[in-house]
Amino acid sequence: MSFDNFLSQLKSKANELKTEALKFKNKDFLNAAMAGSALIAMADGSISSIEKQKMIKFIESNDALSIFTTSDVIKAFQDFVGQLEFDKDIGEAKAYQAIGKMKSNSEASRLLLRMIISIASSDGDFDGDEKKIAVKIAKELGINPAEFEL
Repeated sequence: MSFDNFLSQLKSKANELKTEALKFKNKDFLNAAMAGSALIAMADGSISSIEKQKMIKFIESNDALSIFTTSDVIKAFQDFVGQLEFDKDIGEAKAYQAIGKMKSNSEASRLLLRMIISIASSDGDFDGDEKKIAVKIAKELGINPAEFEL
C-alpha cells in the first residue's frame, strides 16, 4: 500500500468517526424533534402526509440533523407515534422527556418549537388542539409561549 493510499484511508476513517460523533451529539435533538413532531401531528387525531413531508424536509435542511438518514428520522418518528398509539399517557411522558432534554439549550429549544409550529400549520390549519400541544411543548422547553404568539 502506498503512502497516499494509507493517508486517504486514514482521512476516510477520520471522517467516518466525525460523522458518528456528530450523530451521537445530535441524537437527543433528533429524538426531541421527532417526539415533538409526533405529538403535534397526532394532536388532531390523524397524521397527514403533508405533516410528514414537512417534518422530513425540516430534518434534511437542518445542518445538525442532515447527518441522519431519512430512514433514521422515519424510524424515530414512528417509534414515538407507536408509543403514543399504544398508550397515550406513557407515550406522552416519553415524548416530553425527550423534548425536556433540549431545555438547557435555548437555541435548540427555539428551533425545535419553530419546527413544531411549522409542522402543525403545514396543513393550513393550526387548530386549538395543536396550539395546546405547542404551548405545552414551549413550557417543557422553558419558553414563554407568548414569544411564539401561542
